[in-house]
Amino acid sequence: MPQNHFSQRRFALISAALSCLALTWAAPARAQDPANFQALLAGPQRSPANVVRDPYRHPAETLAFFGIQAHHTVVEILPGSGGYYLEILAPWLREKGRYIAANRDQSLPQYIADQQKLLERLKAEPQLYDQVQVTAFRADNHPIAAAGSADVVISFRNLHNWMEREEVVESLRAFHKALKPGGVLGIVDHRGRNDRPQAQQMASGYVREDVAIALIEANGFALTGRSEVNANPKDTKDHPEGVWSLPPTYRMKDVDRARFQTIGESDRFTLRFVKR
Repeated sequence: MPQNHFSQRRFALISAALSCLALTWAAPARAQDPANFQALLAGPQRSPANVVRDPYRHPAETLAFFGIQAHHTVVEILPGSGGYYLEILAPWLREKGRYIAANRDQSLPQYIADQQKLLERLKAEPQLYDQVQVTAFRADNHPIAAAGSADVVISFRNLHNWMEREEVVESLRAFHKALKPGGVLGIVDHRGRNDRPQAQQMASGYVREDVAIALIEANGFALTGRSEVNANPKDTKDHPEGVWSLPPTYRMKDVDRARFQTIGESDRFTLRFVKR
């Protein structure tokens, strides 16, 4: 066989192999322009209770940082019936992508009513939510999506709960299974103080950022970005009822309410990882 013919054939085989790899491995999501999401924030589908949270939660900047695109399959962990990001992402992903709500399973009775409320909401507005897929989530008891199918998994203010229940490793395992190789895990949570051990802050809902990063990286992910978009330097992180002293919970009701309102929602880290 002539050498040039062999080289051409070998090049063709290599090209085919690379094409297969390109189909298998997801390109890491890159940060987007926040302007891509601004029109969604002004949409009539958004509830007033969620809109008032925007100055604290910076949804356009957060979603852009995670690199979410209109053709992506996105799994949100525990959106609840309030659906803060549900009502932004589900309509946007409806035509080209997919929004999956990995919500509570039936193992915690206190959340059954909220799960039913979520299902009723989706059914009541098919023009927005008819393509939403609902899956069960708790630790790794259930697949939150088909293995290797998700471009992005996102979670907001949940990590501290899984750590306290000792379900965090199992939860990360479920996310890892659902993501494509190179897929993105986006995490936002209440940022704890570095001058106190994590164990002392657990009951207050705060998580040390360095602890969160180490924990997630130890379970199959690599940190690719950190954002201060959800930082709040006013949060002193020493409140009587922890993060729940602050809005929107106001667990202390009228006690010091004006002061907590001035502080606003908690200081938060915003982290982007990729599946290794």
